[in-house]
Amino acid sequence: MSEDSRLATSICGIALRNPVLAASGTFGYGVEFASQVDLDALGGLVVKGLSREPIEGNPPPRLLETGGGMINSIGLQNIGVRAFVKEKLPDLSKLRTAVFANIFGYRMEDYVEVVRVLDDHAGLAAYELNVSCPNTTHGGIFFSSDPALLSEVVSAVKRVARRPVVVKLSPNVSAIEPLAQAAESSGADAISLVNTFVALAIDPHTRRARIGAGFGGLSGPAIKPIALRLVCQAARAVKIPVIGLGGIANGEDAAEFLIAGASAVEVGTATFWDPASPARVAAELGAFLRSEGLGNVRDLVGTLHL
Repeated sequence: MSEDSRLATSICGIALRNPVLAASGTFGYGVEFASQVDLDALGGLVVKGLSREPIEGNPPPRLLETGGGMINSIGLQNIGVRAFVKEKLPDLSKLRTAVFANIFGYRMEDYVEVVRVLDDHAGLAAYELNVSCPNTTHGGIFFSSDPALLSEVVSAVKRVARRPVVVKLSPNVSAIEPLAQAAESSGADAISLVNTFVALAIDPHTRRARIGAGFGGLSGPAIKPIALRLVCQAARAVKIPVIGLGGIANGEDAAEFLIAGASAVEVGTATFWDPASPARVAAELGAFLRSEGLGNVRDLVGTLHL
């Protein structure tokens, strides 16, 4: 059996060459990496977050390397959904790999409008909702931390979306299960987790934050054990598929997330030092399957003995 056939899988009815996707926010709009990576070798790619209007992002510095990870505070900088469909989507639509559009907003109407715009254009497989934003119409309560608010935005998007909807959950909550279940009960086709952990780095000499906006989001290998725990808990709380991410840097990392209950994974921070890391991780995962004598990657999913 070939490596490709071992890795072939699907999620939300979307066929994937392999279960390794490039994560949102770390792979640009995908097309920027075409000269460095065979984009069709990826299981899929998730474009950086798209908003109703362009956003300039946070003041620099925006990135900081930490022990075992990275803090970022990009501020969801993007060109806006209308510029995306005009400037980026035509090239993306030529790919054979599955393209997921990550979307976000500060009101439910923002999410709905972005989906309405994207629904009118070919070239996308699904939407990934970034719910780690404060709802400005509800006093700044984060969509990701309130099950009722999360249900409202997921339901609103599902009423208009013509494609599957994946809800990307934040780890910055006291319990992940109620949020995962709220997404499922509101019609989400899958969930993905985790987003970054709120973090702070300080320069002891200046006594100032090392990130321009103050707090940032911690990602990378340092968060993997916590991300694995949250993925396991979420996968056991819902029946819809789970996409796991958080510190995946090699094939065995990916296997661990699948064993914890994920049906697919996303690779993010690793692309900063190895732009081809999603394809490499997939190849290493294939080698792991061969070494374990497994016929298909689905044989790993949810096999954790706990």
